[in-house]
Amino acid sequence: MTAQGVQGLLVPVTTPFDVTTGDLAIGPLEDHARACLAAGVHGIVAAGSTGEAAMLSEPEFADIVRCLREIVPGDRTLVVGTGRESTRATVVACRMVAELGADAVLVRAPSYYGSSLASAALERHFRDVADASPVPVLLYNMPKYTHVALPPDLIAALATHPNIAGAKDSSADLKNFTAYRAAAPQWAHFMGSGSHFLAALELGAVGGILAVANVATELALEAWRCWRAGDPHGAAAAQDRLTPINKLIVGELGVPGVKAAMDAVGRPGGPVRPPLATLGASERDRIGAALRSAGVLAGAPSG
Repeated sequence: MTAQGVQGLLVPVTTPFDVTTGDLAIGPLEDHARACLAAGVHGIVAAGSTGEAAMLSEPEFADIVRCLREIVPGDRTLVVGTGRESTRATVVACRMVAELGADAVLVRAPSYYGSSLASAALERHFRDVADASPVPVLLYNMPKYTHVALPPDLIAALATHPNIAGAKDSSADLKNFTAYRAAAPQWAHFMGSGSHFLAALELGAVGGILAVANVATELALEAWRCWRAGDPHGAAAAQDRLTPINKLIVGELGVPGVKAAMDAVGRPGGPVRPPLATLGASERDRIGAALRSAGVLAGAPSG
């Protein structure tokens, strides 16, 4: 994997759990990944924020990677989230998933001691991880959940590391994304917000890693394909339909919203893992209405 070789739409898949036991449900995971790949996505991201990575045991984590490596073909990309709270544990996770066949790793900032981590400590952490990882590293900026933002000067400091291939910015801040691009123009920069997918492509993103693509796979692909084909009106029309469902399902309701929306469109969403709470009927009604309005769920106009 090189910074120049990764592009397009990658789906950060959810992790399905058995509705009775709460155990990892491999069959539904396989079904969902195959559906995304059949639609034409360029890769799969396992054990990210949307995959409830913080809720998984290490054996479950390994089982997910094994499962997806068997399904994701060699001409698509398998990225695995390996962020842990210590540099040592992150390195162990990177080495394990490399042995299991991951093409790259997505590494968030440690967060438990986040308020005590100066930029120099974060730089040392990411350097040590990238030095030790057998596969390329994508930095993951997810301040909504980690409460640790990766500043542009940190990106600049790491820009020349030979094993850091790029970054996913889920800050939903286009000024921050632009600063990342300026700090490391040779990297593969991915947009993490479905509401800003097209804007990021116009600013130089190589693609998106979008939670909303678990639900609106074809619509997210339509935005990508129209943009690549030089059809700005088609890309804008797709983005206009994608934005409101992303704001509700991902931005407001989070992982429970994504899984409920997947249930609505016939994908294997199912329960979240406690202490996250599965959504009730009123919230599911809001999701259904938004999906119908966007034309993702049958029975409504597409705009």
